[in-house]
Amino acid sequence: MHDVIVVGARCAGAPTAMLLARKGYRVLLVDRTSFPSDLPHGHFIHRHGPRRLANWGLLDRVAATNCPAATTTLMDLGDFPLVGTGLVVDGIPLGYAPRRSVFDELLAAAAVEAGAELRTSFIVDGFTTDGDRVTGIRGRADGGAVVTESASIVVGADGRHSRLAHFVGAPEYEAFPSATCWYFSYWSGLPALGVEIYIREDKAIFVFPTNDSLTGVFVGWRSDRLPDVRANVEGQFMAAVDTIPELSARVRGGRREERFKGATDLPNFLRKPFGPGWALVGDAGCHKDPILALGMCDALRDVELLVEAIDSGLSGRRSTADAMQDYERLRNEACLADYKENLHMARFQPLPREIYELRASLRHDSQAATQFYLARQGMIPREAFFNPDNLRRLLGRAPHPEQWRARPAYGAGVNNP
Repeated sequence: MHDVIVVGARCAGAPTAMLLARKGYRVLLVDRTSFPSDLPHGHFIHRHGPRRLANWGLLDRVAATNCPAATTTLMDLGDFPLVGTGLVVDGIPLGYAPRRSVFDELLAAAAVEAGAELRTSFIVDGFTTDGDRVTGIRGRADGGAVVTESASIVVGADGRHSRLAHFVGAPEYEAFPSATCWYFSYWSGLPALGVEIYIREDKAIFVFPTNDSLTGVFVGWRSDRLPDVRANVEGQFMAAVDTIPELSARVRGGRREERFKGATDLPNFLRKPFGPGWALVGDAGCHKDPILALGMCDALRDVELLVEAIDSGLSGRRSTADAMQDYERLRNEACLADYKENLHMARFQPLPREIYELRASLRHDSQAATQFYLARQGMIPREAFFNPDNLRRLLGRAPHPEQWRARPAYGAGVNNP
């Protein structure tokens, strides 16, 4: 009998198991794959993600995988490239982009080090119940006999198509279909300026350094472009890159080292993340388009919220139902503004004029640009930059208070999906 079984041992499941094991709980962590193994997903960790990894004692391990820190960002919304440099606070940089084959193995190893039991190449065939309560899993190791394992709570960290979520019928809300399609690959001999973001009317391009001196290049289009893109991935990919001449020269001067990979099944939803004997975390509980690269850092945040709820319930400090209700409430409070803005960006909807005005005011003020990016990323308090006096100084007029009420993705709140 385990205290907790976690299904899925990647960037949500492994740290859930790790943190619970560190608290002394008996944790079984299972995954259908073995490690190392890659995923066709984006993998940039920024905002609050690096600080959480540092707090867990894992950020130095990420850096030690030959994954360079991103301390510079360039964002071009079709007006001009706005650069922020020196994006480091308390020794913690803006972000890292470790390959999933590297990062997920690192997290799984940390869970085992903390005392969790890890079973890889383990297929979960189903779940056991007692009435309406989930009580465990049925599964088998590769080629092995079916076994049943029981626990006080089963956590689904098994991605957007979570078997646990489907088994319990977890309701979805704020749900919208895929808005974009993405293809990507990795280049050698391509110097990156840090993390680079280029947004145009119908496409987005991301560039960032990753392990082994490679640079990832990701291109996203509106989802209705998918048939055309699939018909000629390389041609459409390079045509998009060629719309940015300076970037095109760097990409064409490098060498593509891997085949193109695609990410095209990208629904947007929140799910009710708990019920009797079960909980969801990471993409299983909230999946969003990758355009703002929120998936991994939000998964790390939600892991902490879920672990606190599970610990409160299992320790008897609070009723499990009350603790889990707080988990859902706190998750939604933390993510909904970003979730809606992310969807707005994924639909390539027009941005408010004030965003371009603010960017223009920062173009020749490198110190203010750096403060803008630090606040936008949550590395310093948002109010340190987005306050009326500072915005009045930059814009030459008092800003409308509603323009800046949400945490900004590109400079101002966009609140309606």
